[in-house]
Amino acid sequence: MAQIGYYTEEGLQKMKDELQQLRTVERKAATQAIVDARDKGDLSENAEYDAAREAQALLELRIAKLEDVIANARIVDETQIDLTKVSILTTVKIKNTNNGAIMKYTLVAENEADLKIGKISVDSPIGKALLGKKVGEKVDVQVPAGKVTFQISEITI
Repeated sequence: MAQIGYYTEEGLQKMKDELQQLRTVERKAATQAIVDARDKGDLSENAEYDAAREAQALLELRIAKLEDVIANARIVDETQIDLTKVSILTTVKIKNTNNGAIMKYTLVAENEADLKIGKISVDSPIGKALLGKKVGEKVDVQVPAGKVTFQISEITI
């Protein structure tokens, strides 16, 4: 059974656009690469043909995965989000109790995560630790640098 994923409208549309690109443009390019490689002679000794077939297989795998994710995607209604606890699509201001650094993250689905703009996955170590917690609570998170304690200071949309 496929796993249901929760996305913003923007995130789901981005995946749909990528799927459309893969189906219409990339699939044609992969097929053409195979045709071009096949025209170069003996297939048993044609590394270019093997590489083109492998690239096509990886493309089809990516298409199938995206189709599955989209089919099981649910859009989160931002008006129904409970701001008393951390959940997907909430923006959380946290303070590192070890060094006093304050960070602000929006929790999103894995496909939408982008640390550069402050979006972290609910499946990341920090995201998992924050889910369900309330303002004022402290959470311990195991990160590559060691164990870090964060205190939640604000939850917004």
